[in-house]
Amino acid sequence: MRFCIAFFLIFFGISSAAAQIENTKPTLRIEAEQKEDNFKAPDGMKLPPRKIPGLTIEREPQIPNNSDFGKPEEKKLDIGQSDGLMDYTVDPTPKAFKKDAEADKAFGRDQSLGSVTTNGKEATVMYRDHQYVDGDRIRIFVNGDIVRANEFLDSSFSGVTVALSDGINRIEFQALNQGSSGPNTAELHVYDDKGQLISAEEWNLLTGYKATIIVVKN
Repeated sequence: MRFCIAFFLIFFGISSAAAQIENTKPTLRIEAEQKEDNFKAPDGMKLPPRKIPGLTIEREPQIPNNSDFGKPEEKKLDIGQSDGLMDYTVDPTPKAFKKDAEADKAFGRDQSLGSVTTNGKEATVMYRDHQYVDGDRIRIFVNGDIVRANEFLDSSFSGVTVALSDGINRIEFQALNQGSSGPNTAELHVYDDKGQLISAEEWNLLTGYKATIIVVKN
């Protein structure tokens, strides 16, 4: 019995010594190094909110001028309205489509279209029927010589260029007929050698009579 107890004590002592020896062994411990986390979530670039365009155009409200409220609206000037003094008429019909005035005995005479002066060596005379185109015809004389024997008067201008003598040049237009509605009517333009208008006249003639213009060359 003593032997067992002694053996147990010896065994217990050896075990305790071994445990102390194991406990005296150095233990290496590695602790994880904790670093400061500097990572931050990116802020990014913020865009301003966008307004979805609509199909209508926004306009600022128009505020009426209260100072004019209740005043009568001013009437705009209308030159086509009568002022009580004259009658205003508008006739859209071109002259070329208007019938000539009734032939009057007052047209049964020669007619003077005046005189003009020029330094040019020549002049151009242009003529047309400025009223109803009804078949009027004329004959043209320059200083007594026939330069156009039978000219038809249309709504557009026709013409002839004549050489001028020093001094007085007499250009005559004789009515060969009165068309379908008399008298013989025409508009006359005279131009110098530079193309400048020096005369603008009209005539109304019965058959056989003449309209005369004098061109003086200096």
